[in-house]
Amino acid sequence: MRKLLWLLSIALIGAAGWFSWALLTPVEPSGQTIIMLRPGYSTRRIAAELQSAGVIRSQSAFMLWHFLHRRRLLKAGEYLFSKPANIIDIQKRLRRGDVYFHTVVIPEGFTIFDIARAIEAAGLAPAADFLKEAQTDTALVADIAPNAPSLEGYLFPETYQFTRLMTMQEMAAAMVKQFRVEATQMNLIADVIVRPPDHISTVVTMASIVEKETAVPEERPLVAGVYYNRLAKHVALDADPSIIYAELLAGTYQGSLHHEDMQFKSPYNTYRNAGLPPGPIGNPGRTALEAALHPAQTDYLYFVADAQGHHRFAHTIAEHNKNVEAYRKAIRGRM
Repeated sequence: MRKLLWLLSIALIGAAGWFSWALLTPVEPSGQTIIMLRPGYSTRRIAAELQSAGVIRSQSAFMLWHFLHRRRLLKAGEYLFSKPANIIDIQKRLRRGDVYFHTVVIPEGFTIFDIARAIEAAGLAPAADFLKEAQTDTALVADIAPNAPSLEGYLFPETYQFTRLMTMQEMAAAMVKQFRVEATQMNLIADVIVRPPDHISTVVTMASIVEKETAVPEERPLVAGVYYNRLAKHVALDADPSIIYAELLAGTYQGSLHHEDMQFKSPYNTYRNAGLPPGPIGNPGRTALEAALHPAQTDYLYFVADAQGHHRFAHTIAEHNKNVEAYRKAIRGRM
């Protein structure tokens, strides 16, 4: 009997020693190791995934520690392991939900096509998946832009942190939420109470054109003023970026515009059609939105690049033609 108890004691001491070793000894992953723990995974499946990836020493020790701690919830998600850690450390991370975030940078002026590529480049989803969401889920902005043809214009340029478990709708909703925050701060959304239903759409569409036309913040109110003046006189906007967007929608854009593109058949072509296009042609940032809300009060009707990163503005077509010739001369001088 004593011998049996002695053997049992040895076995228990050995088991306790093994458990302590498996539990407390840190394991160093081989480089950066990313593991996706999906919703619905059992503790056994999570432990197996971690052991298979070389993050823990023992699946059994992991499960036993989890059982001893009243089976506290381990959260699903994508986890990055790059430093030595033991099972206790790892379970604390899983309980906190300390997941890995992918950074997605959306610069001012990005279109839904650009954003979709950024989502794909971040390893979150195929570009086509996000593009489908952006082109169809207009319910996200129905209260502020009831006639929006897509989410274009309402996906605010910002740096976002997304996880691979987020849906395309959740990502789009985060961008729309940021738009609402910015628009509220500049009283754009508050204006809906006293403005026509299409007020926000008009401002955002104008801002998207302004955003594409100039990167110089101080010029944006002037550019907006030119376009509002042309709208008031029922003169076509003649905005090159609108043709680019029309061809992006049609899948025919080749990376540059030519003279024949000015006749491209599309409601977004502001050379062929007077007035604003049916919706925004990109996602404007705050300064472009401010410019569209508060345009410069001038009688300018034209502007053209000056070959130095700025623009020259004109009241008449004769003055504008002189500015165009000056631009062409400056370009020839560089060749």
